[in-house]
Order: sequence, then C-alpha cells, then structure tokens
Amino acid sequence: MDTQAVKHAIQHSGRYNRRGFESPTQRAKALGESYQSNLIASIRENNFTYQEGRLKIQLAKSFGFCWGVERAVAMAYETRRHYPKETIWMTNEIIHNPSVNNHLSRMNVKIISAKNGIKDFSAVSHGDVVILPAFGATVQEMQLLHEKECHIIDTTCPWVSKVWHTVEKHKKHTFTSIIHGKYKHEETLATRSFAGNYLVVFDLAEAEYVSNYILGNGDRDHFLQKFSKAFSKGFDPDIHLERVGVANQTTMLKSETEEIGKLFENTMLKKYGPVHLNDHFLAFNTICDATEERQDAMFSLVDEDLDMLVVIGGFNSSNTTHLQEIAVTNNIQSFHIDTPDRISVENNSICHKPLESDLILKKDFIPDGELTVGITSGASTPDKVVADVIEKLIKITN
Repeated sequence: MDTQAVKHAIQHSGRYNRRGFESPTQRAKALGESYQSNLIASIRENNFTYQEGRLKIQLAKSFGFCWGVERAVAMAYETRRHYPKETIWMTNEIIHNPSVNNHLSRMNVKIISAKNGIKDFSAVSHGDVVILPAFGATVQEMQLLHEKECHIIDTTCPWVSKVWHTVEKHKKHTFTSIIHGKYKHEETLATRSFAGNYLVVFDLAEAEYVSNYILGNGDRDHFLQKFSKAFSKGFDPDIHLERVGVANQTTMLKSETEEIGKLFENTMLKKYGPVHLNDHFLAFNTICDATEERQDAMFSLVDEDLDMLVVIGGFNSSNTTHLQEIAVTNNIQSFHIDTPDRISVENNSICHKPLESDLILKKDFIPDGELTVGITSGASTPDKVVADVIEKLIKITN
C-alpha cells in the first residue's frame, strides 16, 4: 500500500481536521475547568513538595498530562461542541486514562467495538464523525473511514507521526524497521501499518536474540516461531535483517530504546565493517520528549529518601508502566493505581497493580509515624486526579 498517497488523499478530502475547532485560549480554559488543580499548582510552586502533619509529599518534577495528550483531549471535547447532534466515534480510547474516557462516554462519544483485536466498523455510517486517538490509527482504518466519507478528526500526537515518517523512510530506502514496542499496542499497530518490512522487539533481551541471529548464531525455525506475531507478511530473517533501521513506540523506556539502537549499530558494524555501516544501519531519534522528561524525573525522584511511591495512570498505559518499572528496579515500595477510587480512606487500604500481576488489595498500607510519599503520574493523567490521590493520603494520615 502506498501509505503516502492514502494520507494525501485523506488530508485533502475536505473532511479531515488536525487543528481542532477552538482557539488556544478557549482550549486552555476548557481543560483548566475539567482537569487542572489549585493544590497541584501550589505544590509545583513549592519546589514540588507538600507537608501536612506527619505526611510529606514529594512530586516528580515532570509528571501528568503532556502537550500531545492535552491537545488530543481538548480536540475531542471541541469535536462534540462543534458537532452537537452528530454521531461521534473514536477508533480507540482517546488516551489511556479511565476518568477522561468515562467523561467522553458521558458526552455520548462512542468507541468502535472490537472482538479478538479486530474492530467492527459496520456501525459507522456514511458522514459520521470519527476521532483518531493520540496514539493514532492504522492506515487501513483511515482508508476505510475515508471511503465511508466520515469526518476525520485526527488527534495523533506529532511525536507518533514522527515515528511514522521514520518507518516510511526505512521503507523508501529498503531498510527493515526494527520497532522497539509491544506488538499488540495500538500505537505500534499504527506504526506497523506505515512500515514496509518490520520486526517488533519488546525489550533488550529480544533485541539481543535478533542481534545474535544476524551474526549467524541462531535457528531460523525458532526465530520464526518466537516472533510469529511480530513481523511483516513474508518476512525472511535471512534476507530482511541485512539492512535495518530502528524506531520505537514513543512510550517505551528511553534508556532501553537507546541501548537497542546502539546494539544494532554495533551488530552491523561487527558484521559489515565501518565502511559499509551506513548501507546496513539507519537510525533516527524517535524518543518522545515528554516520555523522556517523565522518566528522567522519575529517576531523580527515586533518589530521594522515600518510604513509598504511588504511580498514577491507566493500567494499559505503557508510559505509566515504565515509571512503575523504575520504582521496582530501585527497590522502592510502590503502588500503581489508575484512579483515586483505588484508595479507601476508611479502611486505610489500596487496590493496586504490581508489574505483570492482577490487582492486589493491601490493607493498612499507610503506616504510623512520619511518612514521605513520592508521587508521579503517566502522561495521560490529569492534575485533578493526582490531587484527589494526595487529598486521600492527607485524610488517612490526619
């Protein structure tokens, strides 16, 4: 598929909108009313620290809503105001945050249903309004909506679009895209759709497996079985790993993406030598600034003298999960929750989700005595949600 031609046709159809409908002032006012918090603003002004009684709160210096998420959420609300009576769909959750998505549901913005990972567009009618979420949609989905003559409101984060441009460059120069990401994640599904030949690796261990194969230390059948759901149609590791470029899901751990990029650069250097390196390896920086800032802030936060750490964000939010990983790696007691409702003031309990685990209820999670709690949140979490969590902690410790 000529993805460039498909995008050009959609963007020049007269039914495509990537700018929204309201001025920056109107947009900021609407978001402020819904999601900002005076408490969080005051904590920011106080060097991200708050003290009340025996409780000390230490906020990460970068957390919560990023610019791309703010833009996507604002555009979704604007769309409902601009189309007050029309049927409005989203191809997926606008962002990975339950409070935001529930708010949109109450505004009668519907999510296209899916079964076994396959979306059913049959309910979407000619001329309906469809919002593409912050992490994008596949080019096939866009083409289908274009053919239905839907009004497309594209809230895709520009950093995600940057990755799409990167894999299209890989395709143009016949490089295979090695994508650091989760092969079933919506963003990676979209990125895959713009690529030519691709291979998705989840982590450094999988990347090292691929590197060893490139250097002649692997079994073809085992390789094809291991990555059976993570490569492009017709992928042949003996052919398509001769020329590779690296890209990533923007919410992956920055340090790991950088390690994977260096690994494949060194692999190609070892196999083909410095003279021919550029013929076999192509690298672009596709790490999202906001993801990088929040991860760097988390690394600084875990260096503080903390008794525990609370990470707030959707359980299906990749960038939030990676913040939790940083806490776990640094052996800090941490709790990942998606909403303030996970904390019970009356029972001093928290229902949280450890990494790679189901929800767990911990009773008496706030101990007696002086307590310092670190708090951060994923890029899809509004300040108001963070404030509600802090207020619950204050009530428990009073």
